[in-house]
Amino acid sequence: MAVSRLPPAALSFKQFLQRQKVLGIYRDLLRTIRKIPLESNRRYLRDWAREEFKRNKSETDQDVIRMMITQANNHLEDLRKSLSLAGC
Repeated sequence: MAVSRLPPAALSFKQFLQRQKVLGIYRDLLRTIRKIPLESNRRYLRDWAREEFKRNKSETDQDVIRMMITQANNHLEDLRKSLSLAGC
């Protein structure tokens, strides 16, 4: 019987890929928020994004995580469209 060298809390490959996707969306969201002209709006959206990701960081249900990734992508696209319409 083969003994695994991985720690018991190690992520599976699928979980690792999903984590990378979530982190990528988070980074893209923060980069897009930086383009917002008003500091108060930037701060509000940055705080909102941080709180949303922190609030959901302990989620383990794969279906729920996929749904949240889809929602985050939709928010990101909406923000990008709003910025392009505003000429930013």
